[in-house]
Amino acid sequence: MNITGYGVIDVSTGKVRLLEGGVVRSRAHDLSGRILDIYNGVHDVILSFKPDVLALEELYSLYKRPQTAILMGHARGAICLAAAQSSIPVVPYAATKIKKMLTGNGRAGKDQIQRAIQRELGLERYPEPPDVADALAIALCHFYHGSFGKNF
Repeated sequence: MNITGYGVIDVSTGKVRLLEGGVVRSRAHDLSGRILDIYNGVHDVILSFKPDVLALEELYSLYKRPQTAILMGHARGAICLAAAQSSIPVVPYAATKIKKMLTGNGRAGKDQIQRAIQRELGLERYPEPPDVADALAIALCHFYHGSFGKNF
């Protein structure tokens, strides 16, 4: 839970335009500090871009590492709180749906997602770290799903 990727795209013209992709980093050592760092980082992104919607990857219950799932749940709660306080709806997408929509393979690896994002957004190189590509993939999935807005 030290890095949380985000991606902001603009689709107001009907075409996808990358506004920003990045990560929110937490340097805190305790759980509450990490959650606060994630909340503050996402809140800052929301204030900067004023998105219409926040698309988010769903958690699934079959994690090999349950502790990781719990930590991701905490991070997700901080993200949802930041969105709710700004009256921004949160739309969840299953990881397999995101991957299938962008690559045709619901079990695509990180490199396939990075390559798909590079292609879709016309980037010169892969988005790094992979967390940024994942976040942009979620935003593109939301757009391709037909859920339009100004940016997300």
